Amino acid sequence: MSLGWTSGSWHPSVGHRCRGSAALPKSLGLAWTKPGVRTALPVPGTETTSTTIRWALLFMAKYPEIQGTISKTEIDAVIGQARQPALQDRNNMPYTNAVIHEVQRKGNIIPFNVPRLTTKDTFVDGFLIPKGTIMVTNLTSVMFDKNVWETPDTFNPGHFLKDGQFWKSEYFMPFSIGKRSCLGEVLARAELFLFFTSLLQKFTFQAPPDTTLSLKVQLGITVAPQPYKICAVPR
Repeated sequence: MSLGWTSGSWHPSVGHRCRGSAALPKSLGLAWTKPGVRTALPVPGTETTSTTIRWALLFMAKYPEIQGTISKTEIDAVIGQARQPALQDRNNMPYTNAVIHEVQRKGNIIPFNVPRLTTKDTFVDGFLIPKGTIMVTNLTSVMFDKNVWETPDTFNPGHFLKDGQFWKSEYFMPFSIGKRSCLGEVLARAELFLFFTSLLQKFTFQAPPDTTLSLKVQLGITVAPQPYKICAVPR
């Protein structure tokens, strides 16, 4: 993805603002290893977050009416332009939260869970899974289940809204579920909200002239969109 930045305001990065701080928000799962030394994010965490943001910007350029609703109805009303987005804003922005979750569902960047090994004979819905069986969960089958989602093959933030309020289905599992779900879920969710809202606060994303954006995928560590060009127009 390449961005056509024409102008805009820049603010101190999260890392810069953390300098000199003795305590980082525990809710983000961050910590200091030694005085003045921050812990580094693991590659899987940065790869998945950056890929999700790539999908998010592509979807916003593809569906400008959804992007407009976020920018005008929630970002301008809740955050405005005078300050940066904060995690506390998330509860007051149900539509934005729903869009981020739909990006994760439809982007489906991790189609299969990591392998698991049964430690004893196990029955699931009457089927015997013998001890020592290696199992790989097909997360895609859940995220696109026609019995769960109203329009599974369509980008639809309504999947995560009930009566205008954010609602998360128990079948939404991009971080897996259970005791061994992704350790970085809290941090990833915080990053996605802050990065996404910060970008849409300052820019409108659209396809370059005479360009049709594609939703075709590129396989790698994650399922990412194929490289694309996008214009970021200052708001």
